[in-house]
Amino acid sequence: MSFLRSLPRDKADTLLLLGSVVLVLAPHAAHLPPWVTLLCAATLAWRAVVTLRGRRMPPALLLLPVAVAAMVGVQFSYQTLLGRDAGVAMLVLLVAFKMLEMHARRDLYVVIFLCFFLVLSNFFYAQGIGSALLMVAAVLALLTTQISFGFTGKVPPLRARLALGARMLLLAAPIAVLLFFVFPRLGGPLWGMPGGGNGGGRSGLSERMAPGQLSNLAMSGEPAFRVRFQGAAPAREQLYWRGLVLDAFDGTAWTRGGSIASRSGTSLSVRGQALRYEITQEPSDARWLFTLEMPGHMPQLAGYRVRASHQLELSTERPLAQRVRYAMQSYPDYALDGQEALEDPNQWLLLPYGYNPRALAAGLALRRETEPARRVEAVLRQFREQPFSYTLEPPLLGRHSVDEFLYGTRAGFCEHYSGAFVFLMRAAGIPARVVTGYQGGELNPLDGYFTVRQSDAHAWAEVWLHGHGWVRVDPTAAVAPERVRRNLAAAVPPPAPFGIDALRGLSLFDGGGNALLGRLRHALGAVNNGWNQWVLNYTPERQRGFLQALGEHLAGWRIAVLVMVTGAVLLVLRIFYLRREMNPVEAVYSSLCKRLAQLAPGLARAADEGPSAYAARIAATRQLAPSALAAAAEFLRRYSAWRYAPPQPGPPLRRDRQLAAVLKSLLSQVR
Repeated sequence: MSFLRSLPRDKADTLLLLGSVVLVLAPHAAHLPPWVTLLCAATLAWRAVVTLRGRRMPPALLLLPVAVAAMVGVQFSYQTLLGRDAGVAMLVLLVAFKMLEMHARRDLYVVIFLCFFLVLSNFFYAQGIGSALLMVAAVLALLTTQISFGFTGKVPPLRARLALGARMLLLAAPIAVLLFFVFPRLGGPLWGMPGGGNGGGRSGLSERMAPGQLSNLAMSGEPAFRVRFQGAAPAREQLYWRGLVLDAFDGTAWTRGGSIASRSGTSLSVRGQALRYEITQEPSDARWLFTLEMPGHMPQLAGYRVRASHQLELSTERPLAQRVRYAMQSYPDYALDGQEALEDPNQWLLLPYGYNPRALAAGLALRRETEPARRVEAVLRQFREQPFSYTLEPPLLGRHSVDEFLYGTRAGFCEHYSGAFVFLMRAAGIPARVVTGYQGGELNPLDGYFTVRQSDAHAWAEVWLHGHGWVRVDPTAAVAPERVRRNLAAAVPPPAPFGIDALRGLSLFDGGGNALLGRLRHALGAVNNGWNQWVLNYTPERQRGFLQALGEHLAGWRIAVLVMVTGAVLLVLRIFYLRREMNPVEAVYSSLCKRLAQLAPGLARAADEGPSAYAARIAATRQLAPSALAAAAEFLRRYSAWRYAPPQPGPPLRRDRQLAAVLKSLLSQVR
């Protein structure tokens, strides 16, 4: 601030504008091509040098080829000059170049108003509370800059201008909040409309599971969805969030769609008490919904049609391009296809020819055990007793991936164990399939939400047993039980002592203890989740429900009277505040103008009439008595001397009150 005070007025204002522009353009660097960011940085640095050294602005003949080359670069980068991304890039470049082409005051305001639009465009890519706070800071900087350019005389200090900008922002905040709640909303947020993009989509789980795929996804700490239970939550080892069923194996990867629905359909019988909960699922470019095993009904999603496959996979007809929330109930005690026999068990026994001969032979050897449940237990016992390890960095596997894993490396992630287990079960004559989804979740004690992250991605198996139906079996739990009981960090040693995975395992970041950083992380998570729930997820359906409930509450006469009385009190307080805020000399001057207008219609003061011109016109009309005319003339002379005199030393309020007393005595003579 002291540096700006030492500069001439025009340089200080230009540097303030430069700082505001940098604050607006900086967040766009995350999604713009690097060359655009570097070109904008060089352009703004050039403008700063021109300002500080008092150099001439570059000629148009130099700027025009650079601008044309930038347009060609945008076309090359995006293959178009239209659309969201290309349009934002063009606008960012336009603001940067305009800083080198400012010759009049209107050019300054063009840059400011373009920056206001760029602030809005930031929400095309990020809508978190951190982005919102950064945009508020950018708006405050732009308002302060605009105020600075508006002064014609002595300019207040930067701190005073910042305070004035903050006051303007706070005065506008209630109107913005009111419009947020009552203004008709679109079918989705602006950044979620077709062609708009939301920047928040994540791929998540795919329809194909190959060795190493889920372990790569598990390195991400991004939230997949959040869950809030009504009542007590189940134990962590029961939190299996069902997603996709992979039933076809080609020797390399497991995929879905290899089975067909039975003629009698899928049968699901449930027992016991239902678990009721609400899921808030993050945007993604997939269309799968996740529910706790086993869902008891179809979820309802506004704007989406939900369908269920014969394997109880829940999906929508189009990708979930925006955050969705749906209420569910699930039954932990269930029987899926628990009839006497499967209609077509062979489709769950298919294995590719020519792959994994050792695992195939081991599975055939298991058939000597007549009881299927014992075959399952034999494989799980093999995982528990033999030196298998659970790791995020498994060795690469070749053509016979199951053989190499079971009899060679014996190190893998959940996709290795579930895939190998299902292969052995099919070879042993037991119908089996792979299920992918998520397991676990971290409870935030501040808001009661479970956060299920991409690092909780998991794969397990389902085997069909006579009299029980499809039964969940998690072979990973036989090797690394801490993965199911606690979390991934507890089951997998960090690959590097200072990596992000190592930090997750430290008690400071655990969140389960009383560590300060753990509580801080929970607090930030609760704030971010509240922002997602109540701001970003304020859909048209929620708005209609809110307005309907508000209308029902306001329908009662007591509420209506309370609203009217509150409004009247606020109006009176506002008037009282304005009267106290008015300078005492100005208040007496206003009283004189009102009295003269009441004495004669021709004596009313015009809006653009100063005190001296007003006094001359009053004397010319000769509509007042000589004593009243003399008092009015003396009043206006004293007021004019006070109004246009240079600042005087001493306390101004005391001096103004003394003058107001003199003017009141003169006012009493004007009759």
